[in-house]
Amino acid sequence: MKKENKKLNSFSCTFPAKSVNEGFSRGIVSSFCSQLDPTVEELCDVKTAVSEAVTNCIVHAYKYETDERKKKIVIKGEYTENGCLKISVKDNGCGMENVEKAMEPMYTEGGEERSGMGFSIMKCFTDKLSVKSKKGAGTTVILKKYIGKANK
Repeated sequence: MKKENKKLNSFSCTFPAKSVNEGFSRGIVSSFCSQLDPTVEELCDVKTAVSEAVTNCIVHAYKYETDERKKKIVIKGEYTENGCLKISVKDNGCGMENVEKAMEPMYTEGGEERSGMGFSIMKCFTDKLSVKSKKGAGTTVILKKYIGKANK
């Protein structure tokens, strides 16, 4: 039987889906992650992955929503005694019809100015990436990263 890892700390934060809050989200997560004494590389990886997830919410989730009050992003984080940092980034936007297609490198519905590399970057900088989405009901991106030399 696999040992359950005890959750040591957690947070939740909700903020408007505005581009100015992309940097705010990196700050929140890096402050929270710093409790695990990450290396500079680990901290940069987490900040980059979160930045991509939040940017996806800002750019894609609410493209049909006209009421600014409804455009929200929820970030939740926790870490366990084995150094597993879990961050979820959730929106209540338009959702995705085909998650697998959206996760393909270079695929984008955001126009010429978008690279289509967001999910690829998130996957590259985390140990595990999962995406749950429902058309018309929003998307949740879950990023897991093991922090600390003992977990390498």
